[in-house]
Amino acid sequence: MPDNEAAESLESASGIFDADVVDPDEYQHLLEDYSHLAPPARHEVLEGKVLKVSATQVFIDVGHKSDGVAPIEHFREADGTTTVAPGDIVEVIIEDGHTSEGYVRLSHERASRLRIWDTLDKALAENLTVSGRITGRVKGGLTVDIGVPAFMPGSQIDVRPPRNPEQYVGQDVPVRLIKLNRKRGNAVVSRKLALEEDSVLRKAQTLEALHEGAIVTGIVKNLTDYGAFIDLGGLDGLLHVTDISYGRVTHPSEVLTAGEEITVRVLKYDAAKQRVSLGIKQLVPDPWEGVAERYQTQMRVVGRVVSVTDYGAFVELEPGIEGLIHISEMTWSRRMKHPSKVVKPNDTVETVVLEISVEDRRISLGLKQLEANPWTTVDHRYSIGSVVEGRVRNMTEFGAFIEIEEGIDGLVHVSDLSWTKRLKHPNEMLRKGSMIQAVILAIDAVNKRLSLGVKQLQPDAWETWFQAHNVNDAVRGKILRLTGFGAFVELADGVEGLCHFSEVPGWTGRKSDSAPLVPGHEMEFRIVRMSEEERKIGLSLRAHAEAEERSRLEQYQKQAASAASGLEDFRPKRH
Repeated sequence: MPDNEAAESLESASGIFDADVVDPDEYQHLLEDYSHLAPPARHEVLEGKVLKVSATQVFIDVGHKSDGVAPIEHFREADGTTTVAPGDIVEVIIEDGHTSEGYVRLSHERASRLRIWDTLDKALAENLTVSGRITGRVKGGLTVDIGVPAFMPGSQIDVRPPRNPEQYVGQDVPVRLIKLNRKRGNAVVSRKLALEEDSVLRKAQTLEALHEGAIVTGIVKNLTDYGAFIDLGGLDGLLHVTDISYGRVTHPSEVLTAGEEITVRVLKYDAAKQRVSLGIKQLVPDPWEGVAERYQTQMRVVGRVVSVTDYGAFVELEPGIEGLIHISEMTWSRRMKHPSKVVKPNDTVETVVLEISVEDRRISLGLKQLEANPWTTVDHRYSIGSVVEGRVRNMTEFGAFIEIEEGIDGLVHVSDLSWTKRLKHPNEMLRKGSMIQAVILAIDAVNKRLSLGVKQLQPDAWETWFQAHNVNDAVRGKILRLTGFGAFVELADGVEGLCHFSEVPGWTGRKSDSAPLVPGHEMEFRIVRMSEEERKIGLSLRAHAEAEERSRLEQYQKQAASAASGLEDFRPKRH
């Protein structure tokens, strides 16, 4: 029906109403019957049925006297895929003018945009969350596609300012509208507000179900040296590194990954402070239960070395059960400096269980117990007075330790290094690592002690000297050094005697009287005292001079007596 005919029909209906031919209800019915012939209002969104789809256009029936067409581009995805087919219902807006074929020009794009702006107006008014895709980074923030281009300031990207905003590009995220200007086509959105609202809702739900002992799921938020923070749903809980596994975990990253979903048990919950302590290992039975039944002392066990420290090595016997091999239990030798000389991480070792403490969760292990203790037979293999050979392993101020076999060390005291030399440190005679011979002086197998001597390899110079001399013997010696009371005289190698100044002829107590005693000079002395136990020898120049004088006098007297006897032979004899 032509447009002028429709107008005439409406006028006729109006005239009928004016002539009171029909009642108002009938007039309303007539208006509804002919209302589809009236032209639609500008910017009115219409629903139409797709009649045909060509390569360039989509033909749509919008319920008027002629069909309409819209460009095919309005119904294509970014990849070129067509999104409509004949029979589909689509929304369009009538544009001005007609095509050359007489079709009404339609715009699906404008209709979609109007619908989007209507939706956004409602979302802003009602504080609703909408979905958007982050399309790129611009100065001060990000661009977001929410149906129309929108701007997200950097401060609104996350609850905490992100270090790298570009990581969000290409992601679909929930946002809240902050500002909207339809005329200018501007929109400002916030992901932060959407996250905070979601966090509040999830937190409320989490708190309702949270209690000690509850088993919950969460997302690993971030990892630290001491544990991991788990997002339980708007509320973070701490999973301490010691509660991750009954086994050894040095860092949470060995077991967990950021963003991973895990199941945990609530260990502690402080509702006032909203603090939650979590655990994973508590989800499975404690492996220490029944340890006393599975392991006994002196049992041989095999395990894997998980770590080596300065004081020993930890061995995993089974998941969650570790034992310690102390450095002192690794070898019978005392010369080992570090456990790494014997075992290394991931080594499989056989050990002996020495002690079990379930209360302290400790198992003491030993390696050296796999071999016989050499000290148990040392008194059968060595005897006092026998000569042994060994390597100098260590030296202290009081002596040197000599290893005569693996696990057997003996001590040479500094006083047993030389008969004659007064040593302050064994390094004056010995060198670390050198091989030496020594004499066994004492054996104490119970306390694992062996006393050795080096000087005993040679005769005692003092003993030999005392055996060869007596009091009143004349000896010759070299003055070594002077003191305030006398002079020390070297009588033999390592053997010294003392000549007190009172034993020097002409001594009056003044220092100048000791002038005849000059270090380095050799002189004749007389032994006046001897003490073998104290190793002391008293010398005297005075006694030696007196003895010499007596000797000369006796010689003179002998000579005189001999001369007198000769004269007697030449005297005339009386008859």
